[in-house]
Amino acid sequence: MRVESAPGQEAQTAPAPAVAILMCTYNGSTYLPPQLHSFLQQTHDNWQLWVSDDGSQDDTLKLLEACRGRWGEERLHVFEGPHKGVTANFLSLACREEVRGDYYAYADQDDIWLADKLERALVRLREVPDGVPALYCARTCLVDAENREIGLSPLFSRPPSFANALMQNLGGGNTMVFNEAARKLLQQAGADVDVPVHDWWTYLVVCACGGQVFYDTGPVLRYRQHGANLIGMNDGTMARVRRILLLWRGGYRAWGDQHVKALTRLRERMSADSLAVLDAFVKARQSWLIPRIAGFRRDGIYRQTLAGNLGLAAAAVFGKL
Repeated sequence: MRVESAPGQEAQTAPAPAVAILMCTYNGSTYLPPQLHSFLQQTHDNWQLWVSDDGSQDDTLKLLEACRGRWGEERLHVFEGPHKGVTANFLSLACREEVRGDYYAYADQDDIWLADKLERALVRLREVPDGVPALYCARTCLVDAENREIGLSPLFSRPPSFANALMQNLGGGNTMVFNEAARKLLQQAGADVDVPVHDWWTYLVVCACGGQVFYDTGPVLRYRQHGANLIGMNDGTMARVRRILLLWRGGYRAWGDQHVKALTRLRERMSADSLAVLDAFVKARQSWLIPRIAGFRRDGIYRQTLAGNLGLAAAAVFGKL
């Protein structure tokens, strides 16, 4: 974009938007160097890295300090995390007042970003008017511990919405980039909000408050799958088995309880449509079999896949939502 100049002055190029990369670390020294290098390779280079370390006992902090020496103090900032797990760590970082940017990008410590990751996100997010919450997410290229490709994350085709966000997260947090309006919603809800996962909460909040969500069908990073993952890829046969067991043990209902309670902090910011869906959802969850099933059908809640929706129907029948 170019800014028109006054007569006799040269036209000036508007500064590129600033991106705050939000990375949480915990004993991540094994895979951290390639991720840090991938930040330097970004085609959009107006970024700062903000790290919240949750008590690493390996060389993570030494690696970060060495990078800070090479990059400069303004390029990399490190804080001590809350020591309450990955979700609390990410939300504490997203809500810190001293962390500033035009846009915010979650980052895991063990991935490798593709060079155009930030650029692709900003192309979409800059379409959104100021003040409208917006979130970008994408697919990932799955790799093993040695960075060998093993596949792609699932391709979802149904649109993002609040009715979907009540049931599942559309995109992994490691792909998410969001604007200042979305960040303010996270701050209003608070870093201490009790939710299952930070990225699912971010998707839910943006949808609930009338925001825009962009889902990129192309991969934007290499998502490393290894035994030390705090949050791994939720795909494959074993992952489906785990989801079924979690469903029947009441895990999904417990997550629903957490989200319903957490959304009360943002109720005055939610859209009328989202409020109607939420109130009907809460009523249906408290009803007996026939009105419960009818209520969920009226809400239009859904997951992204046929198998997911079949499981959703079964969960509705047996009161597991």
